[in-house]
Amino acid sequence: MVPRPDVQPPAADAPASIGPGQSGATAPATVGPRQSGATAPTTLVIGCGALARELLDAVRANRLDAVEVRCLPASLHNRPERIAGAVDAAIRADAGRHDRIFVAYGDCGTGGALDRVLATHGVERLPGAHCYAFYAGEDAFAELAAEEPGTFYLTDFLARSFDALVIRGLGLDRHPELLPAYFAGYRRLVLLSQSDDPDVLARARAAADRLGLAFEHRHTGYGELGTAIAALGRDGGDTLAAGVPPASARLQGAA
Repeated sequence: MVPRPDVQPPAADAPASIGPGQSGATAPATVGPRQSGATAPTTLVIGCGALARELLDAVRANRLDAVEVRCLPASLHNRPERIAGAVDAAIRADAGRHDRIFVAYGDCGTGGALDRVLATHGVERLPGAHCYAFYAGEDAFAELAAEEPGTFYLTDFLARSFDALVIRGLGLDRHPELLPAYFAGYRRLVLLSQSDDPDVLARARAAADRLGLAFEHRHTGYGELGTAIAALGRDGGDTLAAGVPPASARLQGAA
């Protein structure tokens, strides 16, 4: 599969637990309401494993005790035709245990199939076609794409996982001679960074060098993902107080 600006190469499964310096395991990630018997309406966020770190950080920073995050395997991005079915199954599996559900996916290459599933359940999702759009903002991403259609995008997650997802995922470790064919249509690599981590920046620069592409860096922060998660607190009655996550925060691997 030749990579396109709007479809990234195969992604690894989501981590079972997320913390600084941890990389992916195979089980979905969850973080649940930290206080038993909470009276606020409870919300389940069903998200892409590639967003797990940012989703959990946003929930902690906004102290959303009544919000649970469950991340599906990030490897679904290699099979976008399976995303809608996996999200549908996750919604049905909740069986009304939460007062509401929010889906942290863009369309992500489903061709509208995800929106059709969500419409049957009355569930909303993040705006935009993919994570690049809701991180950068849809208008800003459209400008980037129009400025140079031949752009390969990385987020923090994709920069950290470049070797696994791009090099090994596309078989370029075994057949490096295929690299020019895969990336012939690209002129630049743009890092849309969520953090100020110098390691992410270094990895993205190295990726651009390896692919023979010009490098640009645009810091986006959490963009519309952060806005959407904060809004869950305003809608649900939680008190928004950005800051250091409470020490009681717990992460657990789902079965």
